Amino acid sequence: MKSPLRSSRRAPGEPRAIGYLYILPALAVYAAFLLYPFGQSVWLSLLHWDGLNAATWAGLDNYGDLFTDPALRAPFVHALVLLIFYAALPVAIGLLLAAVMSRFRVRGMTFFRTVLFLPQVLAMVVVGVTWRSILAPDGMLNDVLNLVGLDSLSRAWLGDENWALPAVGVVGTWVETGLCMVLFLAGAQRIPRELYEAARIDGAGAVREFFTVTLPGLRAEIAVALTLTIVAGLRNFDLIYITTSGGPGNATSVPAYEVYHRAFETNQVGSAAAVGVALTVVIFVLTVTVSRLVEGRRS
Repeated sequence: MKSPLRSSRRAPGEPRAIGYLYILPALAVYAAFLLYPFGQSVWLSLLHWDGLNAATWAGLDNYGDLFTDPALRAPFVHALVLLIFYAALPVAIGLLLAAVMSRFRVRGMTFFRTVLFLPQVLAMVVVGVTWRSILAPDGMLNDVLNLVGLDSLSRAWLGDENWALPAVGVVGTWVETGLCMVLFLAGAQRIPRELYEAARIDGAGAVREFFTVTLPGLRAEIAVALTLTIVAGLRNFDLIYITTSGGPGNATSVPAYEVYHRAFETNQVGSAAAVGVALTVVIFVLTVTVSRLVEGRRS
């Protein structure tokens, strides 16, 4: 005879096995188009293969090269530098814009939001071609600098080893800021007005109000923005390919571009697969870390 207590503890609704059947089609698609190719990449990363001839066993040699070969270490360092432009700056600027736009009534707010969000709806190829023209030696940026008497600052921005990576990073900041601003504006609208009124009664100014009310109320949105921008920064390929092709030298090479370069230009498929797998692990670790930090603060 079944215990009444045991029956009462069972979750209401369909049995758990039925729930798994509901998600089985989506899981099958996910496994076929993501898990299986990723497994193939892991296998290829353990081989020395040029894409044509018979492969030979490499073991963990390709992964060891990620730490010992400067040409493979540099793209990951460049990617971490780009995270400042792709994630940190857009989140900071987006928070500032959201705080100002939610506190003050500005005419033409809808137009302003649309202009800032516009880079998100443009194809990255279009963005790359446009900014390559702007940053060219005879481009708009140098023309403006010459016009205002700052000729000494003019340079070939994408051809200078010291400035090429920051120049590409600025383009990333321009693209991602609108997304962060829209997320933060949406989050600011759900913060109770009573909290702002209480802060003002306590004598809080605009800065204190931002740090005590707005910032804590946007933790979830900040986590989403950081996750999206970190992923965008680390998987950046098309912008690098269009603007610099990893140059000058390898000053702007990033992991995603290095995968393409090694697999299709230098026929080092095993090494390219190792870079791709390592990039996946880095993205996973960073995104999980961001989520855990936010959830830990909210709990």
